Amino acid sequence: MGVVVMAALLLLYIVAVGRLAVTLLGSGDGVAIAMGAALAVLPLLAVWGLIVEVLFGVRSERLLGRLEDEGRLPAEVLPARASGRPDRAAADAAFPTYRAEVEAHPESWQSWLRLALAYDACGDRRRARHAVRRSIALSRSASDQ
Repeated sequence: MGVVVMAALLLLYIVAVGRLAVTLLGSGDGVAIAMGAALAVLPLLAVWGLIVEVLFGVRSERLLGRLEDEGRLPAEVLPARASGRPDRAAADAAFPTYRAEVEAHPESWQSWLRLALAYDACGDRRRARHAVRRSIALSRSASDQ
């Protein structure tokens, strides 16, 4: 639901900035035209970012579904904090298993996705996103062959 709200707000921003850019471009004043041209780039970047993030979400959800269908989701149940997030110490203790799996099978999208889930449980979102991207790339190259 949050994605839909954020996408709607971003689209509202794109429309508002786009209208302002068109107004400035049509003003006839050199400085205003330059500002309008610069503002015209922002909505394009925003659209590109939105598309990239939505595709990332769709592809990662698709891979999670495939991993679940294969019965390869992580089996251990980590103790959770009051917020519902896994306990960091327990996640850190389980992490080496998934890192070793990737080291043993570096071309397996399943191993990378399981590693991403471990990174996420450890609270390392940056590395989790990187591992998901690697998993998506490996999955796509495997389906091309």
